[in-house]
Amino acid sequence: MSSAVPADATADPPDPADEGAADATITPYRDGPLIVRGDFRLVDQDGAEIDPGRKTVALCRCGKSGIKPFCDGTHKRSGFSAPSAPSRPRPAAAIVREARRPDPA
Repeated sequence: MSSAVPADATADPPDPADEGAADATITPYRDGPLIVRGDFRLVDQDGAEIDPGRKTVALCRCGKSGIKPFCDGTHKRSGFSAPSAPSRPRPAAAIVREARRPDPA
């Protein structure tokens, strides 16, 4: 199995306003899962929808969950460690945000 990231996975995500997409918040918890709250769609890499069954879900970050893509708490037993915030700034993201700001003139 290849661990390579597909080229389209690194592209900027689509603008939710363009798709009429949902209003969701994703929070990475320190040493734990990604908590997704709100209206969202969860799809696999082929575009098939995954029914989360609720409006708040925990997605696995450690890779050891038995119910992937959902978290089952295995990160606690496996010693998974990850910060809540990025460990380094994302300069490209700042450039994109700046470009989207309306011109103050």
